[in-house]
Amino acid sequence: MASSRGGGSQQVIRSGDMEKMSLDQLKAVKEQADIEVNLLQDSLNNIRTATGRLENAFAALHDLSLRPQGKKMLVPLTASLYVPGTLDDADKVLVDIGTGYFVEKTMAEGKDYCERKINLLKSNFDQLIEVASKKKTLADEAGLILQAKLKQSSPSS
Repeated sequence: MASSRGGGSQQVIRSGDMEKMSLDQLKAVKEQADIEVNLLQDSLNNIRTATGRLENAFAALHDLSLRPQGKKMLVPLTASLYVPGTLDDADKVLVDIGTGYFVEKTMAEGKDYCERKINLLKSNFDQLIEVASKKKTLADEAGLILQAKLKQSSPSS
């Protein structure tokens, strides 16, 4: 008999196996699959948000590279607080590489970093979509089989 825990991202349970399960086992499989689908959906949302931020950073780098040295501009300190500043050197940028670490890079290196991260996130997004789709299918199948078993057991009770 198949385990309700599955194999992480692998779909181990088949429809034929689910039809042999008890109501409690089917409920557990459906609940577990629903939980995993929700977690995967949260991960997809986080990847979407991170990709959007990196795309905005890439656009900002491109815009910054077009501005002349000595250009007056507003510098964001937070999402809603800006201070006046002057562009000193547009060829050197600080890149946030995570957990509060910043690395000074050239403009080209900064753009390349953003592009590589965007491509990595998009690849991860595509893989998670595939896994979430399989988990959703598993949850739907378990739900249908559970409903059919419940209908079978209710008239006889």
